[in-house]
Amino acid sequence: FFGDRNHAGFRILHPALRDLCTSSLDHLESERGNTPRSCNSRLAAIRALFGYAALRHPEHAALIQQVLTIPPRYTKRPVDFLTTEEVEALLAAPDLARWEGRRDQALFLLAIQTGLRLSELVGLNRDHVQLASGSHVRCLGKGRKERCVPLTSRTVAVLSQWLRERQGQGVDPVFPTRTGRRLSADAVQRRLTLYAAEAAKNTPSLARKHLTPHVLRHYGEYRCRTPNNSPT
Repeated sequence: FFGDRNHAGFRILHPALRDLCTSSLDHLESERGNTPRSCNSRLAAIRALFGYAALRHPEHAALIQQVLTIPPRYTKRPVDFLTTEEVEALLAAPDLARWEGRRDQALFLLAIQTGLRLSELVGLNRDHVQLASGSHVRCLGKGRKERCVPLTSRTVAVLSQWLRERQGQGVDPVFPTRTGRRLSADAVQRRLTLYAAEAAKNTPSLARKHLTPHVLRHYGEYRCRTPNNSPT
């Protein structure tokens, strides 16, 4: 990069070092087509080099600090969201003749309706779910803040059926594995990917979306309706 721009006799502790490093990252991204992630890998190497140089040449600490404060590159990727048709196709994908399919449908419906984070979903215990009068789900969310989210009649019906089958004690996970342990985040992602591929056979728009548990939180219709006005 520096040779292309005729920086003859360039010294590693050049007074314009920060500008030169920033320009080289711009060159990688705009002219060589590197992604922000690749540029950040180069930036990490630059920071490692000058972190070492700061120890060997403390007299240049101010100049080196300018390089160490170069911010990482970010890419603004639009967040995917699901339409009503796509949600229904996804919820219809699990095989309800199988134990795992009934569990997964209940999990995804709860995620879509409540907007719970993945960590909150897999961390739910039976006694966190109230299905009687004033049906709701409680969890300890981000920042250790307790959340209490009302449930729609559709979600109550599916969860009631699942919990009757699942049984267990109040401290047991709502969505366990076959061996009774909590589902891992990776396991949920694998199941979601599997069902998305199955649902995409009848709803092709799903194939164009990068579906993650976080995307389920962006379906607003289920979250905005009250339990008395739930979709059927």
